[in-house]
Amino acid sequence: MLYLVPTPIGNLGDLTYRAGEVLSSADKILAEDTRQAKKLLRHYEIDTAVESFHMHNEHRRLNGIVEQLQSGMEIAQISDAGMPGISDPGYLLVRACVENNIPLTVLPGASAFLPALVASGLPCDRFYFEGFLPPKKGKNKRIQYLSQSEETVVLYESPHKIVKTLRRLIEFLGADRAACLARELTKLHEEFIRGSLEEICTELESRSKIKGEITLVIEGKKK
Repeated sequence: MLYLVPTPIGNLGDLTYRAGEVLSSADKILAEDTRQAKKLLRHYEIDTAVESFHMHNEHRRLNGIVEQLQSGMEIAQISDAGMPGISDPGYLLVRACVENNIPLTVLPGASAFLPALVASGLPCDRFYFEGFLPPKKGKNKRIQYLSQSEETVVLYESPHKIVKTLRRLIEFLGADRAACLARELTKLHEEFIRGSLEEICTELESRSKIKGEITLVIEGKKK
């Protein structure tokens, strides 16, 4: 059995009771970053063995893990934070399990885009989740595509790229498009910056340093 286990996106107290049980009872844990995983496991006094499984080795390790699952092992997979498979490793292993009739289950839990979306004050009955934009090639093309969405759009971005990304969004979507930037979700310095894309960008440009992974929620194109 494969268990996909979401982990806290900031506040360690957000690990569910069931997730803790699964991580404690699994034969081993596959982690995107073993150092991050061990911090969480130490907090909950979980001593299950941890192995690395990330975007740079998942193709190489896939067949071996499938064989271990077929032999009867129970394996839990976690990412650095949030839900495995959502802008994190997970899809390839799930697909391999489906193709090989290996049972799997996904535990519900933390993911950054849902708290950011709900707290934004923008319509959340329908939305488009983009995740991370392409790093370079194709970025403008994706933004042009998103500019036509009538649904609320949700993006992930790193702190050192966010100002540049906001300037590109302003170019294609307009300075007045409403948005909400969520930063340091569930942590002590959690912050929501609401306003137009221009207002949010101006606020960030006034800061000497921007910290924390960022979720940006953008109003859809008005009909």
